Amino acid sequence: MSTGTPTRQAAGADDRLAYFETLYGDSDDPYGLRTRWYEERKRALLLAALPHRRYASVYEPGCGAGELTVALAARCDRVLASDFSPQARASAEACTAALPNVRIAAHALPQDFPHAEGPFDLVVVSELGYFLTEDAMQTLARCCADALSADGVLVACNWRPDFEARVLATDAVHRAFATTGLTRTVAHTESDFVLDVWCRDPRSVAQREGIR
Repeated sequence: MSTGTPTRQAAGADDRLAYFETLYGDSDDPYGLRTRWYEERKRALLLAALPHRRYASVYEPGCGAGELTVALAARCDRVLASDFSPQARASAEACTAALPNVRIAAHALPQDFPHAEGPFDLVVVSELGYFLTEDAMQTLARCCADALSADGVLVACNWRPDFEARVLATDAVHRAFATTGLTRTVAHTESDFVLDVWCRDPRSVAQREGIR
C-alpha cells in the first residue's frame, strides 16, 4: 500500500479491543518484538535517534508487549507506558516487573491522555496512530506536543505496508505530528517503516554539545 491511502472506516472501540484481545490471547508477543531481528533493529534505530543520552520523564502510549518500554527504562528515570488492551498490559507488566521506574497504565487515546502527569521530556508514539481516525490522531498529536517539557522530544515510528486493521495512512499519522509546531530533527524512511523525531530545541546533537 502507498501510505497515501485514504482513511478507512474506523472500527468501533469494542471492535478494536476485540482485535487486540484476540491477538494477545493467542500469544503474549504477537508481533514478535522479542524474537524478530526486524523489531530489535527498529528499536535500536529509534533509541539511537534520541538527541539526549538520558530523560527524566517519558510517556509511551500503545506499549504493547513492553519490549520498547524496557529499552526506554534503561535511559529514563521514570517511564509511564500505557495500552488499552488488558492482555497487552498484562504482557507489558510481566516484561517490566523487575523495573521499578516503569508503570503500566490503562489508557484509551486520545481521551485518556495523562495531561496531569506531564510535562514529559520524551513522548514515544510507536505503531499506534494508524488505528485512530484522522480527527483522533490530530487530537493525540496536539496532546503530545502540549505535554512536552521545555526541551521535550516527540518520536513517531510506524509500519508503512497495508494491513487489515489499519484505519489511517502512516503518512497522515506523521503529518499530524508535523503540524504541532515542533522542529523535525530526524527523518528516517525505509520501505517497511518511517521514524521521525520532533524537538522543541531545533539544534542538532553536535550543536547541543558545542562541536559546531
